[in-house]
Amino acid sequence: MKHKILIAGIFVASLFASCSDDYLDAPAKSTLDESVIFSSPDLASAAIDGIKIPFAETNSYRGRFLPFYGLNTDTEWYNSSQTVSDASDLCTYDAKPNNSQMNTANNSWAMSYSGIERANICIRGLRTYGNPTPGSQLGYLLGEALTLRAIYYADLVKAWGDVPGRFEPLNNATIYVGKTSRDEIYKQLIADLGEAATLVPWPGETKETTSVERINKAFVKAFRARLAMAASGYQQYPDGIRRSTDPELSVANMYALALAESRSVIASGSAHLESSFETFWKKYNQEYLVAGGESLWELPFSDGRGRMLFTFAVRHTTNDQFHANGANRGGTAGPLPTVFYDYDQKDTRRDVTCVPYKYGTAVNNIAKQELGALNTWYFGKYRYEWMTRFVTSTNDDGVNKIYMRYAEVLLIAAEAANEIEGPAAAAPYLKAVRARAFAAADQAVKVDGYVNGLTTKDAMFKALVDENKYEFTGEMERKQNLIRWNLLKAKMDEAKANMKDLSTRSGKYADVPSTLYYKFKADNVSLDIYGLNRGETTNPGTGYSSFVWTWTGAAADTKINTLYKPGVNPDNRQFWPIWQVFLDGSNGKLTNDYGY
Repeated sequence: MKHKILIAGIFVASLFASCSDDYLDAPAKSTLDESVIFSSPDLASAAIDGIKIPFAETNSYRGRFLPFYGLNTDTEWYNSSQTVSDASDLCTYDAKPNNSQMNTANNSWAMSYSGIERANICIRGLRTYGNPTPGSQLGYLLGEALTLRAIYYADLVKAWGDVPGRFEPLNNATIYVGKTSRDEIYKQLIADLGEAATLVPWPGETKETTSVERINKAFVKAFRARLAMAASGYQQYPDGIRRSTDPELSVANMYALALAESRSVIASGSAHLESSFETFWKKYNQEYLVAGGESLWELPFSDGRGRMLFTFAVRHTTNDQFHANGANRGGTAGPLPTVFYDYDQKDTRRDVTCVPYKYGTAVNNIAKQELGALNTWYFGKYRYEWMTRFVTSTNDDGVNKIYMRYAEVLLIAAEAANEIEGPAAAAPYLKAVRARAFAAADQAVKVDGYVNGLTTKDAMFKALVDENKYEFTGEMERKQNLIRWNLLKAKMDEAKANMKDLSTRSGKYADVPSTLYYKFKADNVSLDIYGLNRGETTNPGTGYSSFVWTWTGAAADTKINTLYKPGVNPDNRQFWPIWQVFLDGSNGKLTNDYGY
């Protein structure tokens, strides 16, 4: 059964809300109760669960942050990017402070700070009243609170850059504060996660760490490695795109930390890749929550309180045999149409990740697959048809968000090892990821031969940039990686050129067929498609119908050009603006940078 987040009963002051001095000076009931709450493992556990509540609010992660952050890149895009709207502006690097999707007092910015305030109260209470030592339940809860706070802050920083840093509960003096350098925030988070790693057990070691919905040591260390890479990477500062100038966040320091933490996770044996890529994603959609596998931690949603499939699944036109989640569910975003053709044809990740069909209108509650268009693909990692629970909510599906998985640990280890020790040290980690992607008969060439041929640091780095693409398309991790590699605009411009070549069947896409052939399989629902692979141009014969697979003209050019808004440079729009409602409520302490 999926974990249900409990309400802690702790009151949290609303961020930037106007509060009277008398009210703020009065002792809150939660303060009077802290000595009781945070000395009791059961009560403290409920309070920690309260930190997670803001994740699931409609305008928070559930309905705003997850559906939009991470789009558009050289692998993923909002499928309506060409349509002028405030939703597309969020993805095409042209968001305004008054964006109607985001400019609300209960938006993900506010909800993140609500979660942070809850965490701050819990951290203070546990330190003051709980004696949170390694190996104790209260120690575990402190580690969990520190990690949950780090999650909120990590996402604030990657979406907005410099943001207010609040690491103590609110008081009169801290109601209105300005932005804190993200360098200082990263250092705090890295230190907090270092402490958390001493407090939380490995996956499966205790009852708390048997589920991927609870924090465990493998995730904490892996997350710390991810933040070290981000903190030392390129990013847009108010004075330009650069790496941090803080010596503590140097490449040498942070890559060494990332390599040590990722190697610690690998050596622990507490996590592993699933046997096949498809098996992993099927288990995810089946809501397999046992810790110790590939998923390290998942943002937990109750059955009717999450929108991962609602937003990203293969499109279903109506309610059908697989769900009753409503009409036109899934498919708001998808892989760029070139991505399918960029995979090696033998890479088993390709057909899991890139889906060219949707489910049509149900007849007698049965929907069949039907081909869409070359310019609109869907993420096959998210599928109602792979669920074991029948979704009936009209707004939510309840499937968790995978926040981090073991494959990323291997690729972080490879990248850090390549930088510090050279390509030979990186090779085993890259081989591990690719070995899962190719059949045993293909591994001598596609894994060993390919990786052994990467004999320079530059060649290995470029291969890792590609491997991240093949492994993580559809998980919206690409944007932050492209930013830290200083490749955001360069890769997006390359993607635009590639899409143009695909539309004209030129360059490296000259051998992509322009006609597909299809028929239904024995189940009379699933399509048997011929012509998707390069060079498949011969009519397969009786029983197949043809389908035009082209994308040309002004409509193609318009959609390609709006990968990012014409006239906008995504390198100068790496972050969203702070929304107007928060600027107005900041007592003049907050302003936007980057020309907003």
